[in-house]
Amino acid sequence: MVNETPAIDVASLWHDYLENKTVELRNQLAEYYLPLVKLVAGRLAISLPSHVDRDDLLSSGFFGLLDAIDRYDIERKNKFETYAGIRIRGAMLDHLRAKDWLPVAIRQRIRRYEQAVYELENRLGRPATDEELASELSLSVRELIALEGQISVATVIPLDDYLRADSPLTGDPGPSDRMEKEELRQTLSAAIERLPEKEKKVVALYYYEELTLKEISLILNLSEARISQLHTKAIFRMRGYLARMKASLV
Repeated sequence: MVNETPAIDVASLWHDYLENKTVELRNQLAEYYLPLVKLVAGRLAISLPSHVDRDDLLSSGFFGLLDAIDRYDIERKNKFETYAGIRIRGAMLDHLRAKDWLPVAIRQRIRRYEQAVYELENRLGRPATDEELASELSLSVRELIALEGQISVATVIPLDDYLRADSPLTGDPGPSDRMEKEELRQTLSAAIERLPEKEKKVVALYYYEELTLKEISLILNLSEARISQLHTKAIFRMRGYLARMKASLV
């Protein structure tokens, strides 16, 4: 995951940096962990449209890495790569949010698709089939698949918002925080459990095993486009389920 050059004693580097806090030592740490930025960017970029500049993504991730080095508390015994990965990803997502990179037309299609999934599955009480969802949207199944390909770019940020994947690991959570996290975990588990089997596998492999869509496509013997479609469906179904759960509590 990180630079494997044996000449660098990263433990000593951390010790020196924490003792002196110089820009030079921080830069040496940043250089050592730079492959982590590329790794996070590569995984995130899979679901992004081609017009999103990869260099911008790397730059924002680099600042996330510097922030992680500045804030890392070695006494807490958290693995730096884990802590920094969250900070780097969060910085990249903040960059994407700030850029407002989704065209208006895509936003309109996303809203229409999401509303259809929400209403249809609320009526059915189960995941809708492709045919049912296509009918709800007055589309053919082929048109539905094309639509899901177009809106897949919208699944990057929203799920992270739900999962709070960009929340930094700071301090020991209090009882209310732990209870809230446990409730969130249980709600997400219930949302995942309701997914059709293939979508459930894609979510597990992507978010828990941290595989790329290409790697998942090889495991499930499906094309990357099909994996992307299953991922999109899973995210919108989960969003619909979470929205219904939230509405039932109001």
